[in-house]
Amino acid sequence: MLVFNTEMHVITLVFVVLESIMFFFQLLYYLLRPQDKPRLWYLILLSLFIIYNVTGGLFPDPNFDISVITQNIIAYGSGFAVACYFPYYFYKGFGLTRLRFHALYGVPLFLILPYLIFFVVGYSISGNLDSAIKYGVVIPFFYSFVVLWAIAKAVLAKYKGQRNQKTFVEVVAVYCSVLPWVSMTVFSYYHVGQFTEVIVTNGGFIVTTILFISRYVAGARSEYEEFQELSLRLSQSDVFATNCKLYQLTGRETEIALLLKEGFKYKEIGEKLYISERTVATHVQNICEKTQVSGRVKLIRKLEQVPPELYEISPQNVIRAQ
Repeated sequence: MLVFNTEMHVITLVFVVLESIMFFFQLLYYLLRPQDKPRLWYLILLSLFIIYNVTGGLFPDPNFDISVITQNIIAYGSGFAVACYFPYYFYKGFGLTRLRFHALYGVPLFLILPYLIFFVVGYSISGNLDSAIKYGVVIPFFYSFVVLWAIAKAVLAKYKGQRNQKTFVEVVAVYCSVLPWVSMTVFSYYHVGQFTEVIVTNGGFIVTTILFISRYVAGARSEYEEFQELSLRLSQSDVFATNCKLYQLTGRETEIALLLKEGFKYKEIGEKLYISERTVATHVQNICEKTQVSGRVKLIRKLEQVPPELYEISPQNVIRAQ
Protein backbone atom coordinates (compact mmCIF):
# COMPACT_ATOMS: atom_id res chain seq x y z
CA MET A 1 0.00 0.00 0.00
CA LEU A 2 1.46 3.34 -1.11
CA VAL A 3 0.82 6.67 0.63
CA PHE A 4 0.26 10.27 -0.53
CA ASN A 5 0.37 9.27 -4.22
CA THR A 6 4.09 8.50 -3.93
CA GLU A 7 6.23 5.39 -4.23
CA MET A 8 6.57 5.13 -0.43
CA HIS A 9 5.05 2.07 1.19
CA VAL A 10 2.96 2.58 4.32
CA ILE A 11 5.35 0.45 6.41
CA THR A 12 8.20 2.72 5.34
CA LEU A 13 6.22 5.74 6.51
CA VAL A 14 5.57 4.06 9.85
CA PHE A 15 9.30 3.53 10.39
CA VAL A 16 10.07 7.12 9.34
CA VAL A 17 7.55 8.50 11.84
CA LEU A 18 8.75 6.27 14.68
CA GLU A 19 12.41 7.02 14.02
CA SER A 20 11.70 10.75 13.75
CA ILE A 21 10.02 10.72 17.17
CA MET A 22 12.96 8.79 18.62
CA PHE A 23 15.38 11.25 17.02
CA PHE A 24 13.57 14.21 18.58
CA PHE A 25 13.71 12.82 22.13
CA GLN A 26 17.28 11.55 21.77
CA LEU A 27 18.31 14.98 20.51
CA LEU A 28 16.77 16.60 23.59
CA TYR A 29 18.71 14.23 25.85
CA TYR A 30 21.91 14.98 23.98
CA LEU A 31 21.40 18.76 24.20
CA LEU A 32 21.02 18.36 27.97
CA ARG A 33 24.23 16.31 28.14
CA PRO A 34 26.42 17.26 25.14
CA GLN A 35 29.36 15.38 26.67
CA ASP A 36 27.46 12.16 25.99
CA LYS A 37 29.35 11.17 22.83
CA PRO A 38 27.84 7.67 22.38
CA ARG A 39 24.43 9.32 22.12
CA LEU A 40 25.83 11.59 19.39
CA TRP A 41 27.04 8.56 17.40
CA TYR A 42 23.59 7.04 17.84
CA LEU A 43 21.87 10.25 16.66
CA ILE A 44 23.95 10.19 13.50
CA LEU A 45 22.98 6.56 12.90
CA LEU A 46 19.32 7.39 13.50
CA SER A 47 19.40 10.34 11.10
CA LEU A 48 21.00 8.15 8.40
CA PHE A 49 18.23 5.60 8.83
CA ILE A 50 15.57 8.28 8.44
CA ILE A 51 17.24 9.56 5.27
CA TYR A 52 17.58 6.00 3.97
CA ASN A 53 13.89 5.25 4.54
CA VAL A 54 12.72 8.54 3.05
CA THR A 55 14.87 8.42 -0.08
CA GLY A 56 14.45 4.68 -0.54
CA GLY A 57 10.70 5.04 -0.14
CA LEU A 58 10.18 8.04 -2.40
CA PHE A 59 12.78 7.43 -5.13
CA PRO A 60 12.64 6.82 -8.00
CA ASP A 61 9.48 8.70 -8.88
CA PRO A 62 9.07 10.26 -12.35
CA ASN A 63 6.71 12.85 -10.87
CA PHE A 64 9.62 14.60 -9.14
CA ASP A 65 11.52 17.35 -10.90
CA ILE A 66 14.73 15.38 -10.40
CA SER A 67 16.08 12.99 -13.01
CA VAL A 68 15.49 9.31 -12.31
CA ILE A 69 19.25 8.70 -12.49
CA THR A 70 19.91 11.28 -9.77
CA GLN A 71 17.09 9.86 -7.66
CA ASN A 72 18.54 6.36 -7.87
CA ILE A 73 22.04 7.62 -7.04
CA ILE A 74 20.64 9.35 -3.94
CA ALA A 75 18.51 6.37 -2.91
CA TYR A 76 21.35 3.84 -3.21
CA GLY A 77 23.75 6.34 -1.69
CA SER A 78 21.64 6.58 1.47
CA GLY A 79 21.78 2.79 1.81
CA PHE A 80 25.54 2.79 1.32
CA ALA A 81 25.84 5.62 3.87
CA VAL A 82 24.19 3.53 6.59
CA ALA A 83 26.35 0.52 5.73
CA CYS A 84 29.46 2.72 5.77
CA TYR A 85 28.62 4.18 9.15
CA PHE A 86 28.04 0.88 10.93
CA PRO A 87 31.74 0.02 11.49
CA TYR A 88 32.44 3.56 12.69
CA TYR A 89 29.42 3.47 15.00
CA PHE A 90 30.56 0.27 16.70
CA TYR A 91 34.14 1.53 16.75
CA LYS A 92 33.18 4.75 18.55
CA GLY A 93 29.92 3.91 20.29
CA PHE A 94 31.03 0.60 21.77
CA GLY A 95 34.73 1.27 22.06
CA LEU A 96 35.72 -1.61 19.77
CA THR A 97 39.18 -0.27 18.97
CA ARG A 98 40.02 -3.22 16.72
CA LEU A 99 37.55 -1.87 14.17
CA ARG A 100 39.66 1.25 13.62
CA PHE A 101 41.05 0.06 10.28
CA HIS A 102 37.62 -0.80 8.90
CA ALA A 103 36.04 2.39 10.25
CA LEU A 104 38.71 4.72 8.86
CA TYR A 105 40.19 2.89 5.86
CA GLY A 106 38.23 -0.23 4.95
CA VAL A 107 34.93 1.58 4.43
CA PRO A 108 36.34 4.20 2.01
CA LEU A 109 38.12 1.50 -0.01
CA PHE A 110 35.52 -1.26 -0.15
CA LEU A 111 32.21 0.59 0.19
CA ILE A 112 32.52 4.24 -0.79
CA LEU A 113 34.86 3.71 -3.73
CA PRO A 114 32.68 1.03 -5.46
CA TYR A 115 29.65 3.26 -4.97
CA LEU A 116 31.39 6.25 -6.55
CA ILE A 117 32.77 4.21 -9.47
CA PHE A 118 29.72 2.14 -10.40
CA PHE A 119 26.75 4.21 -9.21
CA VAL A 120 27.84 7.84 -9.32
CA VAL A 121 30.16 7.73 -12.36
CA GLY A 122 29.26 4.54 -14.24
CA TYR A 123 25.48 4.81 -13.87
CA SER A 124 25.51 8.53 -14.68
CA ILE A 125 27.30 7.82 -17.96
CA SER A 126 25.57 4.60 -19.06
CA GLY A 127 22.15 5.09 -17.48
CA ASN A 128 22.10 1.31 -16.92
CA LEU A 129 21.05 0.71 -13.30
CA ASP A 130 21.17 -3.08 -13.62
CA SER A 131 24.81 -2.92 -14.64
CA ALA A 132 25.65 -0.57 -11.78
CA ILE A 133 23.98 -2.93 -9.30
CA LYS A 134 25.54 -6.04 -10.85
CA TYR A 135 29.09 -4.77 -10.49
CA GLY A 136 28.71 -2.18 -7.74
CA VAL A 137 27.49 -4.48 -4.96
CA VAL A 138 29.93 -7.38 -5.45
CA ILE A 139 32.81 -5.94 -3.42
CA PRO A 140 30.52 -4.50 -0.67
CA PHE A 141 28.80 -7.91 -0.41
CA PHE A 142 32.01 -9.79 0.35
CA TYR A 143 33.42 -6.97 2.45
CA SER A 144 30.32 -7.01 4.66
CA PHE A 145 31.29 -10.53 5.78
CA VAL A 146 34.80 -9.32 6.52
CA VAL A 147 33.37 -6.56 8.72
CA LEU A 148 31.06 -9.05 10.42
CA TRP A 149 34.03 -11.27 11.25
CA ALA A 150 36.03 -8.25 12.42
CA ILE A 151 33.24 -7.21 14.77
CA ALA A 152 33.09 -10.74 16.16
CA LYS A 153 36.81 -10.72 16.94
CA ALA A 154 36.64 -7.19 18.39
CA VAL A 155 33.78 -8.11 20.71
CA LEU A 156 35.48 -11.28 21.87
CA ALA A 157 38.74 -9.40 22.45
CA LYS A 158 37.02 -6.73 24.49
CA TYR A 159 34.99 -9.11 26.63
CA LYS A 160 37.53 -11.90 26.91
CA GLY A 161 37.19 -13.57 30.29
CA GLN A 162 33.83 -11.97 31.01
CA ARG A 163 31.70 -15.06 30.56
CA ASN A 164 28.37 -13.70 31.73
CA GLN A 165 24.88 -13.30 30.36
CA LYS A 166 25.25 -9.60 29.70
CA THR A 167 28.25 -10.12 27.44
CA PHE A 168 26.48 -12.90 25.55
CA VAL A 169 23.42 -10.72 24.95
CA GLU A 170 25.59 -7.86 23.73
CA VAL A 171 27.45 -10.10 21.27
CA VAL A 172 24.18 -11.49 19.90
CA ALA A 173 22.71 -7.98 19.64
CA VAL A 174 25.72 -6.70 17.70
CA TYR A 175 25.43 -9.58 15.25
CA CYS A 176 21.70 -9.15 14.84
CA SER A 177 22.06 -5.45 14.13
CA VAL A 178 24.66 -6.02 11.40
CA LEU A 179 23.34 -9.18 9.74
CA PRO A 180 20.37 -7.54 7.94
CA TRP A 181 22.73 -5.16 6.16
CA VAL A 182 24.67 -8.06 4.70
CA SER A 183 21.48 -8.93 2.82
CA MET A 184 21.01 -5.37 1.50
CA THR A 185 23.35 -6.01 -1.41
CA VAL A 186 21.40 -9.18 -2.22
CA PHE A 187 18.14 -7.23 -2.13
CA SER A 188 19.59 -4.68 -4.52
CA TYR A 189 20.89 -7.36 -6.87
CA TYR A 190 17.55 -9.15 -7.09
CA HIS A 191 15.41 -5.99 -6.92
CA VAL A 192 13.55 -7.12 -3.78
CA GLY A 193 10.43 -5.06 -3.01
CA GLN A 194 10.43 -2.05 -0.70
CA PHE A 195 8.28 -3.76 1.95
CA THR A 196 10.68 -6.69 2.50
CA GLU A 197 13.80 -4.51 2.34
CA VAL A 198 12.49 -1.97 4.88
CA ILE A 199 11.30 -4.65 7.30
CA VAL A 200 14.61 -6.54 7.27
CA THR A 201 16.97 -3.55 7.36
CA ASN A 202 14.98 -1.65 9.97
CA GLY A 203 14.63 -4.83 11.99
CA GLY A 204 18.39 -4.74 12.47
CA PHE A 205 18.14 -1.12 13.52
CA ILE A 206 15.54 -1.99 16.14
CA VAL A 207 17.99 -4.49 17.64
CA THR A 208 20.67 -1.78 17.64
CA THR A 209 18.26 0.59 19.36
CA ILE A 210 17.36 -1.97 22.02
CA LEU A 211 21.07 -2.55 22.62
CA PHE A 212 21.71 1.18 22.85
CA ILE A 213 18.83 1.79 25.27
CA SER A 214 19.68 -1.23 27.45
CA ARG A 215 23.28 -0.03 27.80
CA TYR A 216 22.12 3.40 28.83
CA VAL A 217 19.53 2.06 31.27
CA ALA A 218 22.21 -0.10 32.89
CA GLY A 219 24.62 2.84 32.97
CA ALA A 220 22.00 5.20 34.35
CA ARG A 221 21.04 2.67 37.01
CA SER A 222 24.66 2.21 38.04
CA GLU A 223 25.18 5.97 38.10
CA TYR A 224 22.04 6.42 40.20
CA GLU A 225 23.17 3.77 42.70
CA GLU A 226 26.58 5.46 43.00
CA PHE A 227 24.86 8.80 43.48
CA GLN A 228 22.59 7.33 46.17
CA GLU A 229 25.56 5.84 47.97
CA LEU A 230 27.47 9.10 47.79
CA SER A 231 24.42 11.05 48.92
CA LEU A 232 23.98 8.68 51.84
CA ARG A 233 27.58 9.19 52.92
CA LEU A 234 27.27 12.95 52.56
CA SER A 235 23.96 12.90 54.39
CA GLN A 236 25.39 10.93 57.27
CA SER A 237 28.28 13.38 57.46
CA ASP A 238 25.89 16.34 57.45
CA VAL A 239 23.72 14.77 60.16
CA PHE A 240 26.80 14.12 62.28
CA ALA A 241 27.99 17.72 61.90
CA THR A 242 24.48 19.04 62.58
CA ASN A 243 24.23 17.01 65.78
CA CYS A 244 27.63 18.25 66.95
CA LYS A 245 26.33 21.79 66.60
CA LEU A 246 22.98 20.88 68.15
CA TYR A 247 24.63 19.47 71.28
CA GLN A 248 26.99 22.45 71.37
CA LEU A 249 30.20 20.46 71.09
CA THR A 250 33.37 22.53 70.92
CA GLY A 251 35.72 22.36 67.95
CA ARG A 252 38.05 20.02 69.80
CA GLU A 253 35.15 17.82 70.94
CA THR A 254 33.86 17.63 67.37
CA GLU A 255 37.30 16.54 66.14
CA ILE A 256 37.45 13.81 68.77
CA ALA A 257 33.88 12.67 67.98
CA LEU A 258 34.77 12.33 64.30
CA LEU A 259 37.88 10.32 65.10
CA LEU A 260 35.85 8.08 67.41
CA LYS A 261 33.41 7.52 64.56
CA GLU A 262 36.29 6.47 62.30
CA GLY A 263 37.32 3.83 64.86
CA PHE A 264 40.40 5.39 66.42
CA LYS A 265 41.31 4.55 70.02
CA TYR A 266 41.97 7.16 72.71
CA LYS A 267 45.73 6.78 72.43
CA GLU A 268 45.64 7.13 68.62
CA ILE A 269 43.42 10.20 68.89
CA GLY A 270 45.82 11.76 71.36
CA GLU A 271 48.75 11.18 69.02
CA LYS A 272 46.86 12.72 66.08
CA LEU A 273 45.79 15.79 68.06
CA TYR A 274 49.01 16.06 70.10
CA ILE A 275 47.20 15.73 73.43
CA SER A 276 47.40 13.14 76.20
CA GLU A 277 45.21 10.07 76.34
CA ARG A 278 43.77 11.34 79.64
CA THR A 279 42.75 14.62 77.95
CA VAL A 280 41.00 12.65 75.23
CA ALA A 281 39.10 10.65 77.86
CA THR A 282 38.04 13.91 79.56
CA HIS A 283 36.73 15.31 76.27
CA VAL A 284 34.81 12.10 75.58
CA GLN A 285 33.25 12.27 79.05
CA ASN A 286 32.13 15.86 78.38
CA ILE A 287 30.69 14.84 75.02
CA CYS A 288 28.73 12.01 76.65
CA GLU A 289 27.33 14.40 79.24
CA LYS A 290 26.19 16.85 76.56
CA THR A 291 24.55 14.11 74.48
CA GLN A 292 23.23 12.28 77.58
CA VAL A 293 24.62 8.88 76.65
CA SER A 294 27.18 6.53 78.10
CA GLY A 295 29.71 4.59 76.07
CA ARG A 296 31.38 5.07 72.74
CA VAL A 297 28.91 3.02 70.64
CA LYS A 298 25.85 4.82 71.99
CA LEU A 299 27.59 8.16 71.49
CA ILE A 300 28.28 7.52 67.78
CA ARG A 301 24.74 6.27 67.22
CA LYS A 302 23.33 9.35 68.90
CA LEU A 303 25.38 11.69 66.75
CA GLU A 304 24.38 9.82 63.56
CA GLN A 305 20.65 9.98 64.25
CA VAL A 306 18.47 12.64 62.66
CA PRO A 307 17.30 14.92 65.49
CA PRO A 308 13.51 14.50 65.95
CA GLU A 309 12.93 18.24 66.33
CA LEU A 310 14.67 18.89 62.99
CA TYR A 311 12.66 16.14 61.30
CA GLU A 312 9.42 17.74 62.45
CA ILE A 313 10.52 21.11 61.14
CA SER A 314 11.60 20.01 57.66
CA PRO A 315 11.28 16.31 56.81
CA GLN A 316 12.57 16.82 53.27
CA ASN A 317 15.54 19.04 54.10
CA VAL A 318 16.53 17.65 57.47
CA ILE A 319 19.97 16.76 56.22
CA ARG A 320 20.65 20.37 55.34
CA ALA A 321 19.38 21.74 58.63
CA GLN A 322 21.91 23.76 60.53
